Amino acid sequence: MISRIVQFLIFLGSMVVLAQKPMANQDRLEKRIFELAEFGLQENGETERVAFSDADVAAQQWVINKLKNLGLKVHIDFAGNVIGIRDGIKASLKPISFGSHIDRVPNGGNYDGCVGSMASLEVLEVLNENNMTTKHPLEIIIFSNEEGGVMGSRAIAGHLGQSALGVKNSTGYSMGEGIIRLGGDTTRIKEVARGKDDISAFLELHIEQGGTLEKENIDIGIVEGIVGLKWWQVEFTGFSNHAGTTPMNSRQDALLAAAKFIVAVNEITNSFEGAQVGTVGKISAAPGAPNVIPGKVVTSLEIRDLSSDIIEKVYQAIKLKGEEIAKASNVQIEFRPLDTTADPAIMTSSIQDAIKRSAKKLGLSTKRMPSGAGHDAQDMALIAPTGMIFVPSKGGISHSPKEFTSAKDMANGANVLLHTILALDEKLE
Repeated sequence: MISRIVQFLIFLGSMVVLAQKPMANQDRLEKRIFELAEFGLQENGETERVAFSDADVAAQQWVINKLKNLGLKVHIDFAGNVIGIRDGIKASLKPISFGSHIDRVPNGGNYDGCVGSMASLEVLEVLNENNMTTKHPLEIIIFSNEEGGVMGSRAIAGHLGQSALGVKNSTGYSMGEGIIRLGGDTTRIKEVARGKDDISAFLELHIEQGGTLEKENIDIGIVEGIVGLKWWQVEFTGFSNHAGTTPMNSRQDALLAAAKFIVAVNEITNSFEGAQVGTVGKISAAPGAPNVIPGKVVTSLEIRDLSSDIIEKVYQAIKLKGEEIAKASNVQIEFRPLDTTADPAIMTSSIQDAIKRSAKKLGLSTKRMPSGAGHDAQDMALIAPTGMIFVPSKGGISHSPKEFTSAKDMANGANVLLHTILALDEKLE
């Protein structure tokens, strides 16, 4: 009986401590998510807010107005990123930066990127409500065109090449044209780049985009690293011939070889220990007639892992098997590396620990995990100590109108983001 009383008193004590902590307003956060979702909403219920679209430009201005109402100094940098600064007590200190993106894939959901962006606004509002001033200046960044090539964060990291500016997305605008639409200046992109001593730390809150946290009933994911990825175009060249008159044992069927290759990619990737993934997501066959043996087939190959060495080992094993399949099928095979690559980004261990401590103080369960998707934090990790916080995605669904994260989970993430920022503010100089 006495032990139960003691446990109850400890519970009450923890509730009092939590009540004294600055906390996110769950209803306000969800309301902002729904308000943001209105930008690009179509009559059929779908939402189109691809980067550079009219809806993206309007949503960007809406965010700018919100930040100005919170008393921040706001500007658009030369890469089209929205930057808001909240002064700290010590102006000499480098800022603690945080944020995400608000652009979406075509017919995407309301939560990818948006949760981290709106939670960042909520953090700033909570600090204002509690009359709290940090030692460090705080910098919110709403990154431009994350979905179409992490454009804004690559510019900040100094890795947005001139050739990328000509790449177009589904709006028909190129990155260069889009930057101008967002208020940037393509002639001054290089001035956006930050050095390794320009930011004290960077944090990004994001939905998991997978189902691990929900399945394991975990509140918060602590990202250990963001996987690297490499793409190849794999070409099979055989000989097109009449499907009715060419014997089966005399064919140079490029599609048959490609089919065997696709199965091999799955088998070889699974043969390695670890969480690496290998995918063939695109295939085209020529001439593409039902009565002609395919003479040329082009497929994609993507490999992702937290280790560049593992990516290379998996690739070499797949390449060797592909060459064996091609030889046995009497066709030629060629692997062409594509420019769409990203190196693995390991999150800073001390920031991972700070996220864990903040979550524990809030009574939230945690799990350290990799991110299989790319994020702006991947580029920011090149120039600053970086951490990333995940919240659950319902059903593991993302890049879909059915994407969903509960208001409670969003608020949990916002609170962990807030208290990690405050912890880093005390610790860092």
